[in-house]
Amino acid sequence: MDREEIQATIINFIETNFEMSDVGLDDDLNAVHGFDSIDAIELLREIETLMKTKLTRDEEEAAMTIRTVNEIVDFIEKAMAERA
Repeated sequence: MDREEIQATIINFIETNFEMSDVGLDDDLNAVHGFDSIDAIELLREIETLMKTKLTRDEEEAAMTIRTVNEIVDFIEKAMAERA
């Protein structure tokens, strides 16, 4: 899965499941769209589904500091590369 596919998947998931629209790649999801910690936990589960693996506790903690779609995509790419 390339970067554009990951971006599209994440944006679609966010817009569909959290009823947000026009999510920009560099929007602070919390400040701009009201994304909260419960939303983040749901997104973590989607990331695990997308990656077809369970995240480690360290990865989950690191992911909780992510604020933008670009940061989410960077995180996924890095985690997938480490598993390859």
